This record gives sequence, structure tokens and C-alpha cells, in this order.
Amino acid sequence: MIDTLISSKTRIKLLLKFFLNSNTTAYLRSLEEEFGESTNGIRIELNKFEKAGFLDSFLSGNKKMFTANTKHPLFKELNKIILKMVGVEYVVDYILQRIGDLEKVYLVGKLSTGQDSEIIDLVLVGNDINKTFLIEQIEKAEKKIGKKIRYVHFRVDEFDLNKIKEPGANPLLLWSR
Repeated sequence: MIDTLISSKTRIKLLLKFFLNSNTTAYLRSLEEEFGESTNGIRIELNKFEKAGFLDSFLSGNKKMFTANTKHPLFKELNKIILKMVGVEYVVDYILQRIGDLEKVYLVGKLSTGQDSEIIDLVLVGNDINKTFLIEQIEKAEKKIGKKIRYVHFRVDEFDLNKIKEPGANPLLLWSR
């Protein structure tokens, strides 16, 4: 969908990487390995984003690390576009707020690290959740967005944020009551 507007595949991957989860940091070589592309092409796009103020950078040892500039005037709009692009916004707006006593929803898995995925992995935190309704709505959403949705449910008293942290992943809080 967005590839119609933006022809650079590298630019799309960078938008997804940094503007889906603003906690993401990366450096050139890690992006080369992740994207499977040349460092030169990635470097050019990183420099454009940094020059335009969309990305901030800092040194960590001898590595130049990049992260999204959340203070940029267009950050929130870009984040919303990316959430729509991957289907997460639809899931949150039309399903999760209607399933019962839900406190928080986290995005985990590949999408939370800014990598495109055909699966949306969610952690639901709440007590009385209508699972029958949830499953019905997930099936409808999967057809609409063309992605699979997986979820894990924790009651509020059993939830521990450290349980959902994977190496290199940053759980992204999508929704909170």
C-alpha cells in the first residue's frame, strides 16, 4: 500500500523500523544484516532522515546509533500511518476496546522491533475478557487486514512486563485504560 507512495524499499523499511516503535535504536551494520541490503543504500536513507530531523543519532562506543525523533512535528502522524499500514490501528480501535475489562495492550514480536510481519502478536492485560467475542472479532480483522493475529492474555494480578520482554525486543504499549 505505502509502496505506491514511497518507491524506496529501504525507506519503507526504515519508516517501519523507527516509526512503529519509537523505542527502537539501530546502527548501520545491524540494519544491513536485518534488511539484507548494502550499507551504502541504507546510509544514504539514514542521512536523509537525519538531515530532515526525523531521526536523532548518538554515539555508543564506536557505533553511530539512530532513533526516531519523537519531538519532530510529523512524528505522531508518521506513527499513525505506519500503525495503519501494518493493521495494528484497526485491531486496537475496533476490537480491543470492546472485549471487556481490558487494562493494557502491548505489541510484541517482529512488529514491535520494526520488522514487517504477517503476524500481529499482542499481549492483553485485563481481567474479565469476553474471549468468544474476541475470537470472532479477530477472525473478522484478519480477513480485513490480511494478517494473522495472535494473542496472550494475562490477568492484571499475574502480569509482569519482564515476562514479555524478548532479547532485542521492546514491547510497545498500544493502548492503556
